[in-house]
Amino acid sequence: MLKRAFDLAVSSLGLIILSPLLGMVGLLIKIDSRGSVFFHGQRVGKGGQVFRIVKFRTMVEGSASKGPGFTVAGDPRVTRIGRFLRRTKIDELPQLWNVVRGDMSLVGPRPEDPRYVALYNDQQRRVLCVRPGITGPASIQYRNEEMLLALRGAGAYEALIMPKKIAVDLEYLRCRSFVGDLKIMLSTVGEVFRPRLTQPSADLIDDPGPDSVPSVLSGASSTGASLHRPMQYDTAQGVERSTDGKSGP
Repeated sequence: MLKRAFDLAVSSLGLIILSPLLGMVGLLIKIDSRGSVFFHGQRVGKGGQVFRIVKFRTMVEGSASKGPGFTVAGDPRVTRIGRFLRRTKIDELPQLWNVVRGDMSLVGPRPEDPRYVALYNDQQRRVLCVRPGITGPASIQYRNEEMLLALRGAGAYEALIMPKKIAVDLEYLRCRSFVGDLKIMLSTVGEVFRPRLTQPSADLIDDPGPDSVPSVLSGASSTGASLHRPMQYDTAQGVERSTDGKSGP
């Protein structure tokens, strides 16, 4: 109850305070390239419910027919303003509306595409017991995911990156707390202003296990969570994906 009240208050206030910035970004997107200001795509939320995520468009119109269903570093489909929006995470700000609607939380596992959720095993489905977040420990640790995909190729996400991210999210669920969420939010702000690595660490893929969990989770209190089986999904997708590496204008 406290988490939902905090989410609603902060996201509502954020939309009001950031409205001039959001309007300016929308105008720059329209000036920079043809197409809509926002991208809407299907994601899987709490209890396996599919919802429409909203974010600023960062790829050219018709990007789905111009390349693969994921985005790597240097992808030519990403627009000029889109590169800046992805680097600064500003493209994610419209998801504050998803938080207001109750689809998402400020902090939690990142919402995944239904086609990838279909690959989850029973243990991995535990991430569906909470609302997905705009940010989370896995989002922080895999901020350079596009570089990893560029290095490892198309199959790296399903085979290597996704299982690692889910393991981090499951550890977050095990020890999540309100104070821990505040620490993750502060860490996210710090990551936005920290220069990106030119070469991501190989152990983000090659060394699975609990050591990959960010320190912001340390000392958080344990919270139980029930399992939820996902519902049937409509897998028709646009190519636009969030800054975490998969495609998404």
